[in-house]
Amino acid sequence: MNTKTSSSADLDRDIESPDSASAGGLGKLDCPYCGGLGYVIPDVPPVHPSFGRAVACTCRASEREMARMDSLLKLSQLGALQHCTFDSFMPDGIGLTPQKQRNLKMAYDRVVAYAKEPDGWLILKGGYGCGKTHLAAAIANYRLSLGHAALFVSTPDLLDHLRAAFGPSSETSYDQRFEQVRNAPMLILDDLGTQSNSDWAQEKLYQIFNYRYNNRLPTIITTNEELETIEIRIRSRMVDPGLVQIVTILAPDFRRAGVDQDQSDLSSLNLHGDKTFDNFDVRERELPKSQSDNLKRALETAREFAENPADWLVFNSIGYGNGKTHLAAAIANYVTNQGDPVLFIVVPDLLDHLRATFNPSSGVRLDKRFDEVKTAPLLVLDDLGTESATAWAREKLYQLFNYRYNAHLPTIITTATPVDELDPRLATRMLDGSRCTFFLIEAPSYRGGVKPKRRRK
Repeated sequence: MNTKTSSSADLDRDIESPDSASAGGLGKLDCPYCGGLGYVIPDVPPVHPSFGRAVACTCRASEREMARMDSLLKLSQLGALQHCTFDSFMPDGIGLTPQKQRNLKMAYDRVVAYAKEPDGWLILKGGYGCGKTHLAAAIANYRLSLGHAALFVSTPDLLDHLRAAFGPSSETSYDQRFEQVRNAPMLILDDLGTQSNSDWAQEKLYQIFNYRYNNRLPTIITTNEELETIEIRIRSRMVDPGLVQIVTILAPDFRRAGVDQDQSDLSSLNLHGDKTFDNFDVRERELPKSQSDNLKRALETAREFAENPADWLVFNSIGYGNGKTHLAAAIANYVTNQGDPVLFIVVPDLLDHLRATFNPSSGVRLDKRFDEVKTAPLLVLDDLGTESATAWAREKLYQLFNYRYNAHLPTIITTATPVDELDPRLATRMLDGSRCTFFLIEAPSYRGGVKPKRRRK
């Protein structure tokens, strides 16, 4: 494009943009375009928006890029994350099962490949402490080491930076700050989903996501949220396979290496550590053959499920104390010993844990606690039907059953309640023969005593 050198009068009318306002210095003395002034006036027709307006000369591009990088570094939060590099990451994890070790190595390889050739978006999804932030920061540190600009910021802090720009003491206007974020050559948003979701916050995030989506700007997002819980306009851009790679990391918290990392604090499986398949008594000498054979079939059904946990398994019985919980716990202990996580919980205790989140002093939100149960890789619900059947409890159990049923998540249920006395919304899922094995244990209680009376709900 032809240009003409700007005069001092022209410079007095200099454009009020971040580039020209912050440039400050002169151009290169031997520049054929500006002759060292640092500004040119584009040679364009009078109808063009840039007609008569001085703009920074191309000879100052490197200076402006350095200024932009400095500004992004000041906004970034990489100071405390300088140690987060690919070399300092442990792609084999610590004490992981082979499956999770392969998953972590795959995630590491995909992130390294993206850092070398950042194209499109990268979503890193996983639980707390699984390495998402380390890998995201490693991308930023790698790009900076090559001289490329990158903005790394947690989502709540990003919104705070935007709010602060409205303050009278802010050195940067809101418009400048917003443009700086949405036009960053590479934007890394850490912990999406931890922000306060006010209408203003949702709108600002949508504007940033939409702009970067339409312009296909390299963007990395880390989150421990299920994508279904993210605002729909943002989610629709995060799941576009034509632009986005989604990498789910299954590794547990690195910071808890050496402890029972996959054991949820909700689980009561530790109370049933003595229950195994080998010490399950089929009571051949005590019971009639038909009832002993029934227990043998129950044991074999439990073993088969433990070898390949898939779909649902229900143990129903007439009364209590006849082996349902033992078999469910034996499956859970077997799967745990293979290195895979299991959540074992008595149904009334589950509802108590969910209610406890309403306490102002609770450190866990209801949605987080409920999601932990809904998405458990293997869930054992013991003693269904013994809970207080309030409308709230019935609704929570229905939501739990419906989610796991539709998601085909392995689930074990024990109950001494006749199916026709359960909530029909639960019963229809438990009786679906295409997805659920329903086993009725016919043996009487190991502990003796009188069969409990049925209570109609």
